[in-house]
Amino acid sequence: MTKLEICCYGAECAVVAEQAGADRIELCASQQEGGLTPSYGTLVLVRERVKIPVHPIVRPRGGDFCYSDAEFEVIKKDMAMIRDLGFPGAVVGFLDAEGHIDLPRMRELMREAGNMAITFHRAFDMCVSPVVALNQLTDLGVARILTSGQQQSAEAGLPLLKELLHASTGPVIMPGAGVRLTNLHKFQEAGFAELHSSAGRQVPSAMRYRKAGVTMCSDSEFDEFSHYCVDGELVEAMKTALSLGEGQLRSV
Repeated sequence: MTKLEICCYGAECAVVAEQAGADRIELCASQQEGGLTPSYGTLVLVRERVKIPVHPIVRPRGGDFCYSDAEFEVIKKDMAMIRDLGFPGAVVGFLDAEGHIDLPRMRELMREAGNMAITFHRAFDMCVSPVVALNQLTDLGVARILTSGQQQSAEAGLPLLKELLHASTGPVIMPGAGVRLTNLHKFQEAGFAELHSSAGRQVPSAMRYRKAGVTMCSDSEFDEFSHYCVDGELVEAMKTALSLGEGQLRSV
């Protein structure tokens, strides 16, 4: 059965995703920045309430994946905290200034991770050579690679994703970015064993009183009276579609 990983921004979303049938959760903060390290409180609460595998992202800021020495120290401490809290895996990635995998730092972090399964995230989509990167991450013992095939969406990146799938002798190649109910079948038919989706929607704020002319955000266009959350019904529909697709593939 094709596994469905759901990206969750907070503890409530993680509970919803589990109840809807998700197979695994990537736990993040800050959807606007593409996912940052969750807070300690979020990590503890999710460990208490969610039984399916949860892999927190370890990313100290938005933007690129070339980190300063101080940022790398933060990453190591966050990884140690996540490991000590008992999470089965984590999501991380480093590039050097030339766009190659930062091998010294990845080796160090793999040691810090211990027995956790490590997903190398979409920093992979920013690297110079995906084939070289795949070989390097295989040698490092990375469990999976989350990638859009170096395109804005995984559907557009399908040619490279298929190439990586057939070339990989180690890491699971997990398509992500724009994986939706409407295109799930394309990835399933191509033979991918795991898929990654946000399966989310904007939820309006419970606030009735809304102060005009004051904002907490530097982006004046940002809607502070809504937040992003997993859509449980959509996750259920995606799981159903994957199950039906599995049956159709077996009958062919």
